[in-house]
Amino acid sequence: MYDLIILGGGPAGSGAAVYAARKLLKTAVIATEFGGQSSVSETIYNWIGTKEISGNDLALKLRDHVVSYKSENFDVFEGEKIKEIIKENSFFKVITESGKDFSTKAIIITTGSGRRKLSVPGAVEYEGKGITYCASCDGPMFTDMDVVVIGGGNSGFETAMQLVAYCKTVTLIGSSPDFKADKITIQKISDNPKFKSIKNAEVLKVDGDKFIQSLTYKDKETGEEKTILTNGIFVEIGQIPNTGFAKDILELDQFGKIIVDPMTQATSCPGIWAAGDCANGKYHQNNIAVGDAVKAIEDAYIWIKNK
Repeated sequence: MYDLIILGGGPAGSGAAVYAARKLLKTAVIATEFGGQSSVSETIYNWIGTKEISGNDLALKLRDHVVSYKSENFDVFEGEKIKEIIKENSFFKVITESGKDFSTKAIIITTGSGRRKLSVPGAVEYEGKGITYCASCDGPMFTDMDVVVIGGGNSGFETAMQLVAYCKTVTLIGSSPDFKADKITIQKISDNPKFKSIKNAEVLKVDGDKFIQSLTYKDKETGEEKTILTNGIFVEIGQIPNTGFAKDILELDQFGKIIVDPMTQATSCPGIWAAGDCANGKYHQNNIAVGDAVKAIEDAYIWIKNK
């Protein structure tokens, strides 16, 4: 029986784990991997205390910090995906997809979110054949080619900044009249002669032969349809929270995010807290995720000790 189980190994999960270890709670950390979505980022500039760090290095540092606390009272289980949470009288049972089960008094959920997929004709057929969801992983394969980035937020512009280093041209398509990315992020790339942006556009379809060859979009203001010839499409259109395992025990919002009390990160089920991208906070950043996780562990600690 654990005092606390932390689900997830991103910044939120790692932050909660470090605090749990230092509070000497009997703890288990269960994660598919460490680092969260930022692990695929080429460079992170806003991790407080570090001028810049690669996503991979951040993931390694998070893992090393958490694993350094391993002891008879602190367990780390990597490569495990959560299947469900069951409430049994005064405690919970966490069951993984591999068939393992763990009993605990309290849970902090920090399972983050996954990438939202493009859902237009041709998107499924050409995934992996020109359509990709990871610039760091696949970008170099498109050296000296014309590519498109779909998404007008920070992730879209950060992807475009990676790609202009080796692609022939990069065209970014946003669905809103104004881009949602930070102004400083937009300014960093706007003057690059290899970069072009399109606002207020609806992607209609993608076409090709063995690989992607073109993308067709509609100008929302004029209604005109236009086709762009492209060798690759990088999709950055948001996230889907990894919360399916919790839908029968917790209250979720219309987007599938776990509803929490912003004062404490407590969920609708006493004994369970949530933080990071899987929770319904207004803003989602690595630093915010860690702060919310610390709030969660502080509140959970009091709850456990008073139980």
